[in-house]
Amino acid sequence: MRIIENSQEMAQACREACRPLGLVPTMGALHEGHLTLVRRARQENQRLAVSIFVNPTQFSQGEDLSRYPRDLERDLALLRQEGVDLVYAPSSKEIYPPGFDTWVDPGALADRLEGAARPGHFRGVATVVTKLFNLVRPDRAYFGQKDGQQVLVIQRLVLDLNLGVEVVVVPTVREPDGLALSTRNSYLTPEQRKAAPVIFRALSQALVLHRHGMAGGEELRSVVRRILELEPLVEQIEYVSLADCGTLEELDVIAGRAMLSVAVRLGQTRLIDNLILY
Repeated sequence: MRIIENSQEMAQACREACRPLGLVPTMGALHEGHLTLVRRARQENQRLAVSIFVNPTQFSQGEDLSRYPRDLERDLALLRQEGVDLVYAPSSKEIYPPGFDTWVDPGALADRLEGAARPGHFRGVATVVTKLFNLVRPDRAYFGQKDGQQVLVIQRLVLDLNLGVEVVVVPTVREPDGLALSTRNSYLTPEQRKAAPVIFRALSQALVLHRHGMAGGEELRSVVRRILELEPLVEQIEYVSLADCGTLEELDVIAGRAMLSVAVRLGQTRLIDNLILY
């Protein structure tokens, strides 16, 4: 496994790599969700690259950039076990050198939900993903459905800018009690961790009701909200959304594929999750 910090060296290594070449972009602190993406990519490509970069431009002011978990040696050991060929682990100055002032505006899809709650977040995501795609030139890139809006933003980015990358979306990986795997789960206290599966229970109840015929958007959003409100450790419900999977416009009635998504706070920890209804 080759570990590269320099952008030009990474680009050269990827040009020389056998094809197809897969890419798994990460911010490190790897867990089973990341490793599921890595294994899928390993199966489907001749060569596999993983990036590890805690992207400062996707954190809003006051968010958890400074305390975001970092353990590069552990991450590298895990990736070595999975047969990764190339690891790109740049510094912030390598990605954003002095004078950097070119940004990718991801448009209306990025203005809703996470974009409304975290101003500038998707500009940072779109910019760093575009840079990674330009450096690596992957045939396929792998993302988890847990970050459902991010997936839609990146798919639109690839389509609109003719980036020529196949975006592979991998189902959310969950704990046995339903909690979606996330690096930020490590912030939860033991009591909050016990309470956190209420998110999946609320989404699942709405899914069951939809399968039994409930199609009203406000009805389904209310089901989710009521279940979340019953958990005392849920301190804030930032949003409950039932939106069209193409536009993220809120739905009055489900007529096709829809994404039911939530963002909640347990203490200082902000968790997101979603399910697809159709």
